[in-house]
Amino acid sequence: MATDQDFMEFLADQMAEAGEITYRKMFGEYAVYCNGKVVALVCDNQLFVKPTPSGQTYIGDPVLAPPYPGAKDYFQIEDAFEDREWIAGLIRVTAQELPDPAKKKKPKKSRG
Repeated sequence: MATDQDFMEFLADQMAEAGEITYRKMFGEYAVYCNGKVVALVCDNQLFVKPTPSGQTYIGDPVLAPPYPGAKDYFQIEDAFEDREWIAGLIRVTAQELPDPAKKKKPKKSRG
């Protein structure tokens, strides 16, 4: 089952105070970005946040689950995303701990 666009928009709105929140559809599901960093996946209308030590401290006792078969475990956020301040805080600390995205190399122009 693919994630509903309305659910994704709701989550993005809930996270808005964390920074610049964007998302991109991939294979019927979504990658969520905060300030250009992938911080979460939304699969089957469920939120999965990338695991970080700061995120674990913030959550306390997180539920770990893979967002899709064969994936590494992420923090599965079952209903706490209803609390706008809490979810924005989790996304903020997660983004702060993740490395900046790698710069894309520009293709070399051929001389032909």
